[in-house]
Amino acid sequence: MKSVLVVVLAGLTAAAALAVSLAQGSTDKSGGVFRLGTSSRIDSLNPYVAFNQDAYSTFMYVYPFLVQYNKKLQFAPDFARSWAVSKDGKTWTFKTAANAKWSDGEPLTAADAAWTFNANVKYQSTGTANFAGLVAHMKRAEAPNATTLIVRYEAPVGNVLSQLEQIPILPQHIWSKYTGHNGKDLKTFPNNAPVVSGGSFALTKFTKDQIALFETNDDFYGPKPKADGFGLRMFSNDDAMIAALKAGEIDAVEAVPPTAIAAVRKAGFVVDTGPGVSMADFIINSNPKKPKHRELLNLQVKEAFAHAIDRKKIAEVVWLGTATPADSFIPPATGSWYNRNLKPERFDLALANRMLDKAGYPKGSDGIRVAGDHQMSYEVIDPTDVQSIPRTFQIIQADFRKIGVKLTLKPLDSSAAFEAIGAPDYKYLKFDLAMWSWTALIDPDFMLSVLTCAQFGGWSDTGYCNAGYDRMYAQQGVTVSVAKRRQIVWAMQAKIYRERPYIMLNWQDTVSAHSKKWTGWVDSPQGPFNSLSKLSLTEVHQTG
Repeated sequence: MKSVLVVVLAGLTAAAALAVSLAQGSTDKSGGVFRLGTSSRIDSLNPYVAFNQDAYSTFMYVYPFLVQYNKKLQFAPDFARSWAVSKDGKTWTFKTAANAKWSDGEPLTAADAAWTFNANVKYQSTGTANFAGLVAHMKRAEAPNATTLIVRYEAPVGNVLSQLEQIPILPQHIWSKYTGHNGKDLKTFPNNAPVVSGGSFALTKFTKDQIALFETNDDFYGPKPKADGFGLRMFSNDDAMIAALKAGEIDAVEAVPPTAIAAVRKAGFVVDTGPGVSMADFIINSNPKKPKHRELLNLQVKEAFAHAIDRKKIAEVVWLGTATPADSFIPPATGSWYNRNLKPERFDLALANRMLDKAGYPKGSDGIRVAGDHQMSYEVIDPTDVQSIPRTFQIIQADFRKIGVKLTLKPLDSSAAFEAIGAPDYKYLKFDLAMWSWTALIDPDFMLSVLTCAQFGGWSDTGYCNAGYDRMYAQQGVTVSVAKRRQIVWAMQAKIYRERPYIMLNWQDTVSAHSKKWTGWVDSPQGPFNSLSKLSLTEVHQTG
C-alpha cells in the first residue's frame, strides 16, 4: 500500500529487523511511514477464511471494491466510477476505472470483478460461504469489456451497493487456480505476502501476530496516498501497545483501552471518540442438535442468564463509561435500523433464581444447580485477542455463581476459538458458551446474515438455525422500500432478542489516538482503520 518499508539487515533477528523497518517511519522525508498499533490481529490474508476485523480493514486497502463510503457514510466511487440500475431493478451496470493494474503488472479490469462475483455465487455453499449473504439473489456478473461490469439479480434487491461494498475484487489470474474440489480449495490458498494487490496499498510483508507492512501502490487507479506507507504492529496486550505509543515506536493506536485514555491525552496525543458499531456478546450454543447440556436450549434458562448479567457494571468497570448496555446485535450507531423498542434485561439475581427454580433446575448441596444427571457447570470459550473478556467474565462469573451456575473460562487464540465453537466440522455440537465481539457495518444485512442457517461453516458462532428467521432474512433482502425493510429488520432483532443465541452485553464507543505529528486521520463508526473506505490511511500525512 505504500512505498518500500522493509529493510533487510544481515545478522539481525527477525524481531529486530521488523523494529528497524517500523522505526524508519519517523525519519522518512518522502512522506513518511505511518506506524499503527493494534491489540487485535489479522488472522488470515485469505478473505474466504479471515474473520477478524483487522483482516477486513486490510482487504479494503489491498483490494479494489466497487464502491466505498465517504466521510458522511454515503456511497462513493472506488473501482466503479459510476453506476446505473435498470427500471426493473434487476440489472446493475458499473463503469470501472480504465488502465488499472495489479501490483504484479497484470491488467486490473471489470473481468476480475465478474470472475470474483461469479465465484462467490457458484461456490457459496462451499469455499465462499463467508460471502453467501452478500451475493443473495445474484444470478451472474458479466464484463462485456474492460471497463463495464453488469451484475444481474433474480429480483430487485434493496441493498445492492452496501452488499457490493463488502466484496473485495480478487485477481482472477491468481485465485482462479484454487477453485478445485467444488471451490473448497479457495479456503486453502494462504495468499502469502507479498500479496498481489490492486488497492491504494500493496501488502509487502506479513508476520502473523507481529506485523504487516504496506507500501504505496504506484499504479492505484484512485487518489494516491499521502504517506509513503504504513505498518500495522500487533501487540499481545494493551499495556505494551500504549507503552510503545508513548515511547514513539508507533504513531497511533486504533483502539485505546479505557484505562489508558487519560494517560494518553496527558502525554500529548490526540484522542478521538465517537459512537461505534463494535459490541460484545455472550454466546449460547443454540443448535437444537447439540447432544449435551441441552438445558441451554431452554428459553427460560437463557432469559434467566440475561437477568444475571450486570451490563451497567461491565460498562462502568471494564469500559470506564466508553460503552453502554446493549440489547441488539444491530447497534444504534447504524441509525434507524436499530430496533429502539428493545431494552436490556434488568439485572435481577432474585428473578433469575426464581426463573431457574421454576424451570426445574434445583441447587445441589454445593449451591450449583443440577440439570438431569449433571451440574450446570460450563466452559466459556475466550478468544484471547479480545482483551476485555477476562475482566468482563469475572463480573459475570461471580453473579452466575449466585444463581447456581458455575462458569470456567477457556482461553484460546481466535482461530482455535472459532474452531472449537464450530466443532466438529462446523456442526456446532460440542461447545456450550463463549464470549466474543462483533464490528457491524452500516447496513444491517451482514449482521442479520450471521444468524442464518447458510452461515454454518461461515460466520456462525452460535449454531443458531431457524427457518422462520431465514425467511425473514430473504424477505428483507428483496424489499426495496426502506420503511418496509426496516419493519422486517426490527422484527428479526426482536426474534433474536427472544430466542437469545446472543445475550448482548454492550455497544462500545470508538476511541483512537494519534501523534500530533500526523493529521488527516479519518474516523468512522468502525474506528479509523476500517473496512468502510480507503480514506483514513490514504489521507493521513505528516504535519511538518
